Amino acid sequence: MEKWFVMRKGAPFQEIAEKFQIHPILARLIRNRDVIGDEAIQLYLNGTIADLYDGMLMKDMDKAVDILLEKIREDKKIRIIGDYDIDGINSTYILLEGIKYLGGEADIDIPDRMKDGYGLNRNLIDRAFDDDIDTIITCDNGIAAREEIAYGKSLGMTIIVTDHHEIPYEEVESEKRYILPPADAVIDPKQQTCAYPFKELCGAGVAYKLIEALFGACGKDIEDVDYLMENVAIATVGDVMDLVGENRIFVKQGLEMLKRTNNLGLRALMECTGVPVERLSAYHIGFVIGPCLNASGRLDTAKRALELLCAKTKKEADILAGDLKALNDNRKDMTASAVEEAVKQVEETRLGEDKVLVIYLPDCHESLAGIVAGRVRERYHKPVFILTKAEEGVKGSGRSIESYHMYEELNKCKSLLTKFGGHKLAAGLSLEEENVDRLRETLNDLSTLTQENLIPKISIDMQMPLGYINEAFVDELELLEPFGKGNIKPVFVEKNIEILSARILGKNKNVLKMQVQDAPGTQMDAMYFGDVEAFLEFFREKYGKPAVDGLLRGQRSKVEAAFTYYPGINEYMGQKTVQIIIQNYQ
Repeated sequence: MEKWFVMRKGAPFQEIAEKFQIHPILARLIRNRDVIGDEAIQLYLNGTIADLYDGMLMKDMDKAVDILLEKIREDKKIRIIGDYDIDGINSTYILLEGIKYLGGEADIDIPDRMKDGYGLNRNLIDRAFDDDIDTIITCDNGIAAREEIAYGKSLGMTIIVTDHHEIPYEEVESEKRYILPPADAVIDPKQQTCAYPFKELCGAGVAYKLIEALFGACGKDIEDVDYLMENVAIATVGDVMDLVGENRIFVKQGLEMLKRTNNLGLRALMECTGVPVERLSAYHIGFVIGPCLNASGRLDTAKRALELLCAKTKKEADILAGDLKALNDNRKDMTASAVEEAVKQVEETRLGEDKVLVIYLPDCHESLAGIVAGRVRERYHKPVFILTKAEEGVKGSGRSIESYHMYEELNKCKSLLTKFGGHKLAAGLSLEEENVDRLRETLNDLSTLTQENLIPKISIDMQMPLGYINEAFVDELELLEPFGKGNIKPVFVEKNIEILSARILGKNKNVLKMQVQDAPGTQMDAMYFGDVEAFLEFFREKYGKPAVDGLLRGQRSKVEAAFTYYPGINEYMGQKTVQIIIQNYQ
């Protein structure tokens, strides 16, 4: 069951449309995304690199720059320690490129997901110490590594933290007491005392700001590092950051740079996965490029993805890109199997009665836990933790819904955990196997979720008859891109749309092409890419099997419903026709 609601946010839409030379419907869509005031609308529609904030506003940025300039001058060995996901890989690459460009002696290390686990640990520090490393820079990790950093400092190393995760805290008399690591500099815009205006950068965004500040301090042209925005864009989309403010600019600019990238590895990856470079969008990062980069850290080592970014010849890039694609294909098969097992547990045991799903899949590859959790969350609209058997104890990942703050809920159960971290919508955790059932019980006992919280809510921008849709309007909608979390693709709705005919398409019979007509009489093609059988069954129950069978034979059967949709253009044999992509139906 879904709950549909149409947003009704007010603004002088005609005035905004005239001022910014846009369609009044676009003015309404922008207001629905809480972009208010001329300055904010201008930034949303026309924001450029020039609108990005100065990284020197970040707390400790001046300290980090001074330290690194000295280390580069003195030829000290610098090691960048990233994370094994798409954000950590790109953060590491950005720091490596920038520091080497300035003449620094830098190398990298990325933890092995299985052997090392997430973030900085003693093994990584010991490895650095044995290699005579003078300075460690973390990226996309480090903010929670208080003990590990204290250990590194005791060995005489200089340590700089760059991160974007929530600052760890402890509750003292109902107040949060934040705990920072004892590093020489800690750069994380989420620090309470950090004056940086935009708090939602990914790790790669923070790393980019450090390199930009370093270039400025060296008197170098900061435009020389603009090309690294393509890596910030990949990380921002891949790490599912809100596409607002600076993130929106980074992704918008980065996508344009990616279309003409000089990075041999990224070009090879787009080529071997069939990404349409000229029509490259955030979708392709999120569902094609990103998963291939992530697959290296999941099933092998993230260093393979970093090697791809650093590839110096086309032959090397092609081989590495092919390897990553093959790894990702394997990952897809393993994920499907794990999701099937998780669903079986929910459907066939009392687990399904829980409001917070804690599912133990001992045989699931631990690197896939987050993906599986996300798929199960989509299916049941509940917070989901997928736990797997690890070398030591149990590891897991969680994916949440809007009304459940995963990090804060885990914080209430920290006595049962050996390690945890994350934010509102996602988290990682480790615990002893004997505590799995207790964690499940405790999370559910402490949960304040209501049945209302568990009903999926479909937020609709506006009701719009099909007659409004033409090629010019669809083209203008592109002004709102890139779409993603925090700037979702617009959702339109229309009632009483009649299905005139329908055809099942696709090798797996997973596409439905229809001819539809709205009440005023506008006819148009419509596509549905969801569960086709469930879609048809809905109409069989409402109108009967003969009516639906008639539609599939091209016979009009007076079958109608309300649909949410997004307008698009279908281009075939040089001919362009407008169509709608159906998302939900009632």
